[in-house]
Amino acid sequence: QVQLVESGGGSVQAGGSLRLACVASPNAFGSVCLGWFRQAPGKEREGVAAIGTGDGGTSYSDSVKGRFAISQDNAENTVYLQMNRLEPEDTAMYYCAAAPYSSCPRTWYYPAYFGAWGQGTQVTVSS
Repeated sequence: QVQLVESGGGSVQAGGSLRLACVASPNAFGSVCLGWFRQAPGKEREGVAAIGTGDGGTSYSDSVKGRFAISQDNAENTVYLQMNRLEPEDTAMYYCAAAPYSSCPRTWYYPAYFGAWGQGTQVTVSS
């Protein structure tokens, strides 16, 4: 079972930036698709971005494309989500998740692909 630990959430004003980190089990890194999802109160869980730790391929939802960037540090078994130009609509609990594919599937944004989840980290953006 892949272990995932997120960090980096917090409160920021609109237009600001935050960087989230997800540390994965060393034995999993390189063979899983790691995704960032978010869920706001009363809303469904939404795929934000994903990266194949085997091939480095990245994918983004339309709502964050151009503002967020996902990257990986193989030496630290860590995936980062750099979030710029944050908007109040980005307020949510953010979760890191792992799927058993070294390259992320084209429909990576379906939570059902991901069998391992972190505990989540809260991001709050005020206007």
